[in-house]
Amino acid sequence: MTYLILGLVVFLGVHSVRIVAEDWRTGVRARMGENAYKGVYSLLSLAGFALIVWGFGVARETPVMLWTPPVGMRHAASLLTLLAFVLLAAAYVPRNAIKARVHHPMVLGVKTWALAHLMSTGGAAQLVLFGSFLVWGVVLYTTSRRRDRVLGTHYPAGTTLGTVLTVVVGLVAWAVFAFKLHGLLMGIRPFG
Repeated sequence: MTYLILGLVVFLGVHSVRIVAEDWRTGVRARMGENAYKGVYSLLSLAGFALIVWGFGVARETPVMLWTPPVGMRHAASLLTLLAFVLLAAAYVPRNAIKARVHHPMVLGVKTWALAHLMSTGGAAQLVLFGSFLVWGVVLYTTSRRRDRVLGTHYPAGTTLGTVLTVVVGLVAWAVFAFKLHGLLMGIRPFG
């Protein structure tokens, strides 16, 4: 569990600099230059992610179960992860009404993904992993929305085409991941 926690500290720490030290971040970016800052940011993010993956894999070898979720939670988690994939697509598909409404769909998608997995799993490693992402997502979403209000950030209105495309991309990505990639990458097939 040590490597999992260390990976979460590095990965979420790097992704939290803007929450806790916006002025410091701006100063460092100015001193280093945009590309150098992004390079260091990316390397630290990848290192943290690698530690999370490795640490979670190690922790799953000797599971510590805290509770057994009811079977219905797996069905609810499937619906929530579908929503999470649509939100993730909304972060990238231009001019969609979802992004126009929620402003930070990727963060909202991470929160939804984490909640879904907390509902459907009962292990200590899962609690640490998904609980950390859920707490981080709540804090980041709140501070991002507050920063938008202070700065008067405007998000362009969505179009019907952009919104429909977002939903279709999210549905297809969810289906590919749920029916194929989750089993290959995680060793767990959500749908048998």
